[in-house]
Amino acid sequence: QVVLVESGGGLVQPGGSLRLSCAASGRAVTAMAWFRQAPGKDRVFLGTITWNAGNTYYADFVQGRFTISRDSAKNTTYLQMYNLKLEDTAVYYCAAAPYYTLNFDKAIGYTYWGQGTQVTVSA
Repeated sequence: QVVLVESGGGLVQPGGSLRLSCAASGRAVTAMAWFRQAPGKDRVFLGTITWNAGNTYYADFVQGRFTISRDSAKNTTYLQMYNLKLEDTAVYYCAAAPYYTLNFDKAIGYTYWGQGTQVTVSA
């Protein structure tokens, strides 16, 4: 079992930055990822990081604006977001995979999920 707790969401102006955190506890994981879901839309993959090596992979539409990192000592992964846009408004979720998965860019590839944190980009 893995428990994930996100934090860091809030209200930010367009062009601003925000860093989300996801603290994990429980069994070891192979990778953690970030997704988001806007009202009335599907959950969308943002990026993932392998826990041991720290290798990252991002969805094309966030390249250069979002960065994922992890602090192994704190069992925490981070989503740093820059130049936020109105369309980035969503609930952001972190997820964890206990085993290696080929579906690393899909929700089905992750077993454990956080409760989500709201990010609102508004002037």
